[in-house]
Amino acid sequence: MTGTETLWHPFAAMHAVRRSQVTITRAEDVWLWDDAGNRYLDATASLWYANAGHGRREIVDAVSEQLGKLDAYHLFTDFANEPALALADALAARAPVEDGKVFFTSGGGDSIDTAAKIARAYFALTGRPERTILLHREHSYHGTHGLGTSLAGIPGNRVAPPFVPDVVQTAWNDAEMLEETIRELGAERVAAFFCEPVIGAGGVLPPPPGYLEAAAEVCARHGVLLVADAVICGFGRLGNWFGIERFGVRPDLVVFAKGVTSGVQPLGGVVASGRVAAPFWDEPGRVFRHGQTYSGHPAACAAGLATIGVYERDALFERATALEAPLAERLAGLADHPLVDHARGGTGFLGALELDPERLAGTPGLPGAVANAVREHGVLVRPMVSSLGFSPPLTATEEHLDLLADAVRKGLDGAL
Repeated sequence: MTGTETLWHPFAAMHAVRRSQVTITRAEDVWLWDDAGNRYLDATASLWYANAGHGRREIVDAVSEQLGKLDAYHLFTDFANEPALALADALAARAPVEDGKVFFTSGGGDSIDTAAKIARAYFALTGRPERTILLHREHSYHGTHGLGTSLAGIPGNRVAPPFVPDVVQTAWNDAEMLEETIRELGAERVAAFFCEPVIGAGGVLPPPPGYLEAAAEVCARHGVLLVADAVICGFGRLGNWFGIERFGVRPDLVVFAKGVTSGVQPLGGVVASGRVAAPFWDEPGRVFRHGQTYSGHPAACAAGLATIGVYERDALFERATALEAPLAERLAGLADHPLVDHARGGTGFLGALELDPERLAGTPGLPGAVANAVREHGVLVRPMVSSLGFSPPLTATEEHLDLLADAVRKGLDGAL
């Protein structure tokens, strides 16, 4: 097939991929088909983003209609487009921040870099330029751009050093350790704390009870900006718009992407609180010299508006909330397998199976081997560092979860 000797895949061992490439040709709701006609249950919503299911005509038609009006134009300086203006209003109205201002990007990695630069620039403009340190958690994943790579809590993702300076890691589950880290560094030097409500690619790790609330209090006490990374957790994955609301926390900045268009178009962004945006908005001559060519692309924003409509019309967030316990139950039912150490889930419509550490030590590529074995039974799951991840479209049913559990057990047996 054309492309097999030229297409370089992300996160891939290309020597092996050249012999095992799977070409997806079609998608509908929770289903995918490859070029050999095989059908698969998309148990990960692709890369955590197809929350509304694949092939939603409302979203596709909105993109097509917009392309027929205004195919593309930038947002730099004083230019705007109607879908970007409308989507900014819609997101600001739903975000858990006061007087939100929306800065659009092309995706999650762009958004992390944007949030980091906003945080540092905010302190520089308010007379505290020494506040440059960015904190993140163990196991965190914040994309693979320059700042995202530096903020990586997954050791294997820290590729091509040296990294961006003034980035410090803290414990993923201990707010007291967060405060100790801030005190050791000096609060007057710390700009922001980046936090996923549920750690995603690092293993689907729900926060311990009370952790996020306590971490938010620590940040507020020391004047550190709290950045909620809602790229995976947003748009219904935790049953609400940005995930962090589930815990009653109001961050200073919210990073979003993925589910904002259900993956139909590349789009991301940052919602900054009015307080953080004020130095840029209220003082003359202060230009935030940052942006992406496709920031606020009209077709992508049209997709975002249509996707919000689908979520609300079909009550998909409520559906996700109703399905989180059944998914957790299906995964818990697989914890007795010899290859599985334990299951994680119950906080949002996502979960994971942690594989047995002794078997992982003997076979480091075990998560990928199990995922490939599960694929043979018609279900696509996500291999992670030491676990398998699950995040089906919000349109899934309990029957789909039964199929998922059956295929995973068969795949585990095959890998064993």
